[in-house]
Amino acid sequence: MPVKKKIYLAGPLFSKAERDFNVYLRDKLVEKGFSVFLPQEDGNDDAETRLEVKQKNIFRNDVKGIDDCDIVVAVLDGGSDVDSGTAWEIGYAYAKGKDLLGLRTDFRTFGPEGNVNLMIEVSLDALKKDIQELFSSLEGYL
Repeated sequence: MPVKKKIYLAGPLFSKAERDFNVYLRDKLVEKGFSVFLPQEDGNDDAETRLEVKQKNIFRNDVKGIDDCDIVVAVLDGGSDVDSGTAWEIGYAYAKGKDLLGLRTDFRTFGPEGNVNLMIEVSLDALKKDIQELFSSLEGYL
């Protein structure tokens, strides 16, 4: 039986809509045959846990999630700039030599000057505008 590639799913997780989208995307990635580390669930990173668990534990769990993954998929929606935690995760994953795929579905942000901050965009192996494009890029990893 082939070993499933492991994805670390980075992205904002502070509103219900963001968390719901992350779960939806995680479930679709699992359906495609990947194992997925979702920080809001697997990293003990939610509002209740932050009150109960020291932030260092959340940080360590998420760093370990990146260390143990094959691919980082980063959701880059959320406004004119990338979520600061997601930006850090991208930088760390880049430094570790991980494959990095970005997903930015907010069509208001695509323009002639680029898609996201150049430091983020150049770190990525690919930047996709919708989930189907993302899945097409990931087929090569299965």
